[in-house]
Amino acid sequence: MTVQLAIFDLDNTLLGGDSDYLWGQHLMDKGAVSRERFEVENQRFMEQYEAGELDIDTFLAFALAPLAQTPKDTLLAWRREFIDTHIRPRVLPAAQALVDDHRARGHGLMIITATNRFVTEPIAELFNIPILLATEPEIHNSAFTGRHQGTPTFREGKITALQHWLDAEGAMMEAMHFYSDSRNDLPLLEHVDHPVAVDPDPTLEAAARARGWPVLTLRSGEVPQALP
Repeated sequence: MTVQLAIFDLDNTLLGGDSDYLWGQHLMDKGAVSRERFEVENQRFMEQYEAGELDIDTFLAFALAPLAQTPKDTLLAWRREFIDTHIRPRVLPAAQALVDDHRARGHGLMIITATNRFVTEPIAELFNIPILLATEPEIHNSAFTGRHQGTPTFREGKITALQHWLDAEGAMMEAMHFYSDSRNDLPLLEHVDHPVAVDPDPTLEAAARARGWPVLTLRSGEVPQALP
């Protein structure tokens, strides 16, 4: 098949917040992890991510450990509450309008995110985006192990995951669009036909301006708006 594909980063792009960080906050609220230790580490990893210095394997060992320490039924109940409490209020109307515009134009829709699939699968469903490429938690005997499997969908790993998906689908893309807020997504932004910076961090904004990429905000109003 030959189509155009609209690819969206999730955290701080379609959402007005970071789902991985918020999931950590939710786990602390539920008493699943020690607030004193976990909050410090959660914040430290967020700061490393924003600085473009995150060691993804170290972070995933931290972030996925609670999945292995909690019964799956409990995790699913907590996730439902998490979506209602932390995610629905952070779905940006202009982000939904952007997704719907690509849908109306007949484009394929994909989220590609470093955040793990357990957290992000119901968020993709909220946006009615059928294709989700996310970091995969390892499962053994129907239980999470606390490890990840395969290449994390982070930085160049997003290109790897996208290419594997294209190969598996036998898809020939007429053009690919990618929307992101983060300097960490520069490899994929440089890889696609139509890169767009969305409420970008300073490093990404500087790169986008230098390359002449569109720069949008989804944080104001009901539709995407160009940032001057």
